[in-house]
Amino acid sequence: MLRQFPGAAGACGDAERREMKAEETLRLLESEPAKELMVKLYGADQAEENAGRYRDMVEKFKKKYGDRDILMFTSPGRTEISGNHTDHNHGKVLAGSINLDCVGIAAKNGTSQVNLVSETFNQEFTVDLEDLAPSERKAGTEDLVRGLLQGFKEFGYEIGGFDAYITSNVISSAGVSSSAAFEMLLCSMINTFFNDGRMDTVAYAHVGKYAENVYWDKASGLLDQMACAVGGLITIDFLDPASPVVEKVDFDFASKNHSLIIVQTGKGHADLSADYSSVPNEMKKVAEYFGKEVCAEITKEQVIRQLKGVREFAGDRSVMRALHFFEENKRVEAEVAALKEGRFEDFLSGITASGNSSWKWLQNCYTNSNYQEQGITVALALTELFIAEKKRGACRVHGGGFAGVIMAMLPNDLTEEYIAYIEAALGEGSAYRMSIRPYGAVCVNEIL
Repeated sequence: MLRQFPGAAGACGDAERREMKAEETLRLLESEPAKELMVKLYGADQAEENAGRYRDMVEKFKKKYGDRDILMFTSPGRTEISGNHTDHNHGKVLAGSINLDCVGIAAKNGTSQVNLVSETFNQEFTVDLEDLAPSERKAGTEDLVRGLLQGFKEFGYEIGGFDAYITSNVISSAGVSSSAAFEMLLCSMINTFFNDGRMDTVAYAHVGKYAENVYWDKASGLLDQMACAVGGLITIDFLDPASPVVEKVDFDFASKNHSLIIVQTGKGHADLSADYSSVPNEMKKVAEYFGKEVCAEITKEQVIRQLKGVREFAGDRSVMRALHFFEENKRVEAEVAALKEGRFEDFLSGITASGNSSWKWLQNCYTNSNYQEQGITVALALTELFIAEKKRGACRVHGGGFAGVIMAMLPNDLTEEYIAYIEAALGEGSAYRMSIRPYGAVCVNEIL
């Protein structure tokens, strides 16, 4: 069962008595505990810059909504370290929250309206709690907010009116879950203001999934929301998706002088919806042969014993993707064990194996509908050449695949050289150095 971790959802049960006006909040941000927290959240080299984001948001909230009793919130993006395309078939993943986040300043307003300013996307809108139906287009931030509010109601939680001023530096279309970070930020606000902090991270994730499924018509799972909400480095077993088993892994990549780098390889021009849907559907087709719904309910040995019939029923690519699922689950377990036991090189080997399996077995590194466009495979090839020369590091496709993003794990003394190397090939600003932060979606006032 999910344990409630310090700094995870639900941490703000008594947050109401910690609300304070703008000047008090600004003084709080200058305190030593606040400075220490900024280092934990963003790293020593980015702590002051990010503290400035909070100060800026406090001032902007005051200017927009007046000098009210406010609270500060933060919710991170996430990175997938292993477990590529396993969650939708109730498998296992290894993921972590990153030092890019959504920051929000918010206050209850005593009305039936939610007023929201999203500075990053230059949006401002009001949602009436009496009218939470999705728009006809089922897209955009406003529909997502409506879906979150309705999700709270559907799952038996309270909602109410509040004002929020939000900014985000979670990179869009980079596989680090900018939408889920925003969703979990709003969940933290609503939980704190109207539900006495009693919700846990699983409840957050289900609300976010509901909003995307129903108000965006997006067939998403729980991985993105869970990783953003819980915080830190975590492994999740989705065997029971209604109650995923989450475990925090106490490991700091900085202790091994390694950094995680996300590389944007360029947005593909093909419509990838069919490609994304084909992965879970083909895995489930293999399970269907055995009278089951998902691959977590069958075994690799069953597939191999009845291979002829499975191939005829589901097709060869479906078989390959199912085999990836079985082996990727074992890799997640092995990588978690390696981190716990201090076998860092074995962990890096697991990342490499995961990447090779995604490329060769899962086959999600480019789309067959436009096979001449292979940004991910080009970036992986260049990165593998770099790693082969240096004899250190690991890389893999990151997230959904077919176009977009790869991940590299490299020693700190090579990161600047690698970033210069890959950006010379793919374009300036395409590589982002990240770190794992210990907190998920939280009320900042509470952890201070």
